[in-house]
Amino acid sequence: MSTAAAVHREHGPEDPCPDGIELYARALREGGIDSQDASPVPCLLDSGLLRPDARDAARLEAVPPALALHRMLSATTERAAHERRREERLAEAFAPLLRIDGRGAAAAENPAIRVVSGTGPINEAITAAMTGVARELLCVQPNLHYNDSRGAAAQVVAMDRDQALLDRGARIRTLYQHTQRHMPLVLARYEQLRGNAEARSLDEVTDRLIVADRDVAFIPAGEDGTVALEVRHPALVEFLATTFYRLWWQATPMYPQTVHRPSLNGITPRQRAIAGLLVEGHTDAVIADRLGMNIRTARVHIAKLAATLGSESRAQLGYLIGRSGILDRGA
Repeated sequence: MSTAAAVHREHGPEDPCPDGIELYARALREGGIDSQDASPVPCLLDSGLLRPDARDAARLEAVPPALALHRMLSATTERAAHERRREERLAEAFAPLLRIDGRGAAAAENPAIRVVSGTGPINEAITAAMTGVARELLCVQPNLHYNDSRGAAAQVVAMDRDQALLDRGARIRTLYQHTQRHMPLVLARYEQLRGNAEARSLDEVTDRLIVADRDVAFIPAGEDGTVALEVRHPALVEFLATTFYRLWWQATPMYPQTVHRPSLNGITPRQRAIAGLLVEGHTDAVIADRLGMNIRTARVHIAKLAATLGSESRAQLGYLIGRSGILDRGA
């Protein structure tokens, strides 16, 4: 063990240090290490990269990299979601105060964060913002309202709005969930649009997001979609745009170039996404909600996954998922 490891610096559990990674690699190669060897690098146990060996109390075994990475990424995603919800609560709480703050007409006319209530006013605010878009429009569209009358009506308005934007020479980038890749309503809109419009998809996306020219952004402020926040604070808008592009570069192209996600050893990409959520201990209902599908479809995929891996119970399925190594392959 190096001298540096003897004076181990404090760091977060999802930020492994070089000494920790080196020792973890050794544990993987050798099938484990002595507990004393790991004592100078406590982050390995704290972050879940090593765990006690059930066969030898004096040794530690390495957690499979796929499971370790999945847990770390899940923890990071959950923290980010928690912070986003906290930002929304703060913004909603302070919006009335910003409106009564008497520090000048300019601040009152163009607040950094404004609460917009009602489907009509929200659509009007979005339309007004898009009218001035000259460069790009970024959108995240979760799997909501695409198969009902509300979704169909919204698409009519959105088509005219989007085409006018494209005609001005601006571009549109949209993120969907994988479950929307083959929806007729989604595919039809791209077949009709003319201009620089691209779409990609992920297993999971954020709540609805619209960023117009990095000048203004719209995010939901309630679960039913009838309250939104209009964000004009430059730092917040830039943060949202940066978050969008980090998801964009990880997403699978669906238009104009369609990239088909391959199955590996009989496991489909959607089943691998479900496997990851099963390992985290989520219920069928949560899995369905996270992946944008109904619970019946989720259970069909879970049953097929169990049959492919030869599982006879829910507990055994989690064990077989970890043993199979399917989670370290891209979805």
